[in-house]
Amino acid sequence: MSQRKWWRVGLAACAVALVTSGCGAGGSDDSGSASSAGEAAPARDQAAAPGAAEKPGADANQGAPPNAGAPVKFRLEDRAIIYTGSLSVRVEDVNAAATEATSIATAVGGFVGGDKRSSNDRYAEATITLRVPAPRFTAVVDQLAKLGEQQQRDVNTEDVTEEALDLDARITSQRARVDSGRRLLAQAKTLSELVTLEGELAKREADLASLEAKKRRMADLTALSTITVTLLAPGAKAPVEEEEKEEEIGFLAGLKGGWTALVASLSVLLTVLGALLPWFVALAVPVFGALWLARRFRRPRTVTPVPPAPAPPAAPAP
Repeated sequence: MSQRKWWRVGLAACAVALVTSGCGAGGSDDSGSASSAGEAAPARDQAAAPGAAEKPGADANQGAPPNAGAPVKFRLEDRAIIYTGSLSVRVEDVNAAATEATSIATAVGGFVGGDKRSSNDRYAEATITLRVPAPRFTAVVDQLAKLGEQQQRDVNTEDVTEEALDLDARITSQRARVDSGRRLLAQAKTLSELVTLEGELAKREADLASLEAKKRRMADLTALSTITVTLLAPGAKAPVEEEEKEEEIGFLAGLKGGWTALVASLSVLLTVLGALLPWFVALAVPVFGALWLARRFRRPRTVTPVPPAPAPPAAPAP
């Protein structure tokens, strides 16, 4: 055979060898994939079976809810909210309006927490504090505003849901501590142990009573809202809310402040002088009288001077 034919035969043999090796590799890969799939299927079935999570090596978070770490969301009806409100209403008859306001509160299951009234020839005014159920808070405020001409309204809310939950948890824990203290007290064998455990138990019971009192107070504030209504006669002045004013600066502001301070200082000085003047008068009369008497008795007597004797005549010169 010629050299060219030998090259052709060699190339053909190489091509056949490459094709054969590629098919063998593909077959081995396919068989490996099939075996892996066959092993994974029973594993999935085993994981899906009941009690698979309890076996060693199972994922600890497999049975956890999807939002286990998310914050707890409360519905509006489950929240603990404290409602407080105040309003001023100008009415024609203060006493009649006060009676009607009391009737509005008692009709929804509330009561009167305070009633303060004042009147004279010029004006009449009544301040009534009402406690009404929280679900009827808004309706009662609207009814009170219709008693006359509304002058001012202020409604505030405070969400104490987190505080209430924390207080419940603390009460539960404190009750467990009290029960534990009582069991230990029942097992005391010596007098010293008895005295020590009684003191500790008394402290725990006092803390529990304090927490329960806070819980009752919070429950009262969330269950019953507070409304303070001020009823004004036609001639009474409406309460004005204090507004923050910007601080005035400059020459005129300084002059005004200095004049105000001067007037205030003079007022204080005159007040002090007016308070001391009766004391000065009461003390001046006896003091001046004593000084006058002392000068009168100590006055020196008048002495008549004696004229000097005449000088002797001078001797004549020799």
